Amino acid sequence: MKELVKSIQTYFFNTGYMVIVLLQTIMQSPHAWFKRREILDQMYITGVGSLFVVSIVSVFTGMIMGLNTGLGLRDFGAEGQIGLLLTIVLTREMSPFMTSLILAASVGSSMAAEIGTMKVSEEIDALEVMSIDPIRYLVLPRILGFSLMVPILCVYSSVLGILGGAIVGSFQLGLDYRSYLQDVFERLTSVPGLKDLYVGLLKGYVFGIIISTISCAQGLQTSQGAIGVGRTTRKAVVLSFLMVIFSGYVLTALFFN
Repeated sequence: MKELVKSIQTYFFNTGYMVIVLLQTIMQSPHAWFKRREILDQMYITGVGSLFVVSIVSVFTGMIMGLNTGLGLRDFGAEGQIGLLLTIVLTREMSPFMTSLILAASVGSSMAAEIGTMKVSEEIDALEVMSIDPIRYLVLPRILGFSLMVPILCVYSSVLGILGGAIVGSFQLGLDYRSYLQDVFERLTSVPGLKDLYVGLLKGYVFGIIISTISCAQGLQTSQGAIGVGRTTRKAVVLSFLMVIFSGYVLTALFFN
């Protein structure tokens, strides 16, 4: 019982600290122009550094979903609808969700480990001694760069996933790829399709803020040397996964109720 109460207290403490870090970052946002170089560096790390993994996962996710959806719809003679279904699923849910989990495991963990190492080596204390705000110097560029790059990667992931579905539909299900792409285009240019796209971009941006804030906050709370850095990195990834899943459900229920 005591362990359960302690876990609940720790959870609420961590949540409150993350909110404080996010609010402090928002207050420091007027200084973003002066940190533009660091923000661009973080965008490069998040975007270009994750491009290969996102590309491979997106293409094969589209192929797997296209194959399974097509085989299931073939029983009803509706396999020609996989372009429409893949466009809805990828733009609305799967691409933001999948991209965010990849970035949380790669970039988010690296972010938490980097700041955590600076914390245990007292580099952050040195910044404070020199009257340099750690939030402005370390956290602001990471949260802005990360959150701005995630929606772009979501669009990139959706495009590759749809192309992966087109490959499967053409070579394994015998579909005309022109008809497939026409269904995709008609869906994306319709009002519901634009809503799917905008909600997917919003999810990517929200997920980016959540992951980067959790990673930075966990890094700032690191203690106990190298063991603490490892614990911080694992906790940042786990919390990011849980919060992405939870917030994804909330946003879907809010916009598509």
